[in-house]
Amino acid sequence: MNEGFEQPVMMKIDKIIDESDDTKSFMFRHNLDYNPGQFIMVWLPGIDEKPFAISSFGEDFFGFTVLARGNFTKLLHNMKQGEQIGIRGPFGHGFSIPDSIKDGTGSACIIGGGCGMASLTVLIEKLQDYNTTILIGATTKTKLLFKNRYKDITLFTDDGSEGRNGYPTDILEDLHKKHKYNIIYTCGPEIMMYKVYEFCRKYNIQCEASLERYMKCGIGICGQCVCDGQMVCKDGPVFDSQALGKMSDFGSCSLLKSGQRVSLKEYGEWIGC
Repeated sequence: MNEGFEQPVMMKIDKIIDESDDTKSFMFRHNLDYNPGQFIMVWLPGIDEKPFAISSFGEDFFGFTVLARGNFTKLLHNMKQGEQIGIRGPFGHGFSIPDSIKDGTGSACIIGGGCGMASLTVLIEKLQDYNTTILIGATTKTKLLFKNRYKDITLFTDDGSEGRNGYPTDILEDLHKKHKYNIIYTCGPEIMMYKVYEFCRKYNIQCEASLERYMKCGIGICGQCVCDGQMVCKDGPVFDSQALGKMSDFGSCSLLKSGQRVSLKEYGEWIGC
């Protein structure tokens, strides 16, 4: 499969990797026409379909990473190597890489929080030969994803159990003075991403953030993932500074499955059910 596909294709799980106590990666032997930051829809026949970021990618394989937090993801965690699930995609708008990064005259920073790291892994690998700073944060050390996958990373935990005590945004000021970033990429808790966006706006740095909203169709038809007129599945999930600046819900509100507008805290509690 060299192109994205809109109907689910049944694929056999080639390998399952335990990333942490509540997170697993599922690997498949298939080709995808994929750009870092895009997502796939994963279908469990007779159960439901959910979006996931691609966290591993190569010429003949790909994988996605799943945090067990609801009924669907817990069912995924109970699956075994050799079993089949439906995949369609990839979909959406991914990350971009400015010419200043490609030609070595500029520098980038990548900031991941919690399971949001899954959306950034392939981008990190694509930028590993360029001037890039990698910051990874989580609530505690057992929640730090892919910390041994890359060299020259800085780790943060809310409780100080590993790495620095605090948040990746705590040291952005000092890092920017040193590296003069041209672009900052981020994915993770939306409150964290909003802080990154505000920092970028203050210093006129391009920002690209991967947003999460409840998705049903994945292709911009149902309207479930709308955010201030933008379809996160089709126009995103990656949005740049210009788009983020026009999205008043960014950093504050989201929609439930019913369409009810709630705070990000309430939304986070709902998707964790």
